[in-house]
Amino acid sequence: MASNEDNRPAFVTPLVDIETTDDGYVIRAEMPGVEKGGVEITVDHGELTILGRRKPTELTAELIYREIQHHDFRRVYELDPSIDTTKLGAKIDDGILTVTLPKAETVKPRKISVQ
Repeated sequence: MASNEDNRPAFVTPLVDIETTDDGYVIRAEMPGVEKGGVEITVDHGELTILGRRKPTELTAELIYREIQHHDFRRVYELDPSIDTTKLGAKIDDGILTVTLPKAETVKPRKISVQ
């Protein structure tokens, strides 16, 4: 993994789409080159951290020019207290990570019957 001047790991911020649904939120993050085993998702102190590690690319010839960044991906979100962090879900398919963040049952809209 590459490092910056302070000798800390260098990360790239993945591009994301965030959607809201009746049941919660969905985050879709572009993480090309990241496979299932390279994804790490953690929740700590109300923050969701998404980390995607790429496998190093083996060069078969002398590299004369590079534009592709081979850094790992990292993104951190502050979570709304209405999210049920015990029921988060995630999958990765073709370099797109999808994270589902369901709302707690107590905050979902519900119909009250009148008697």
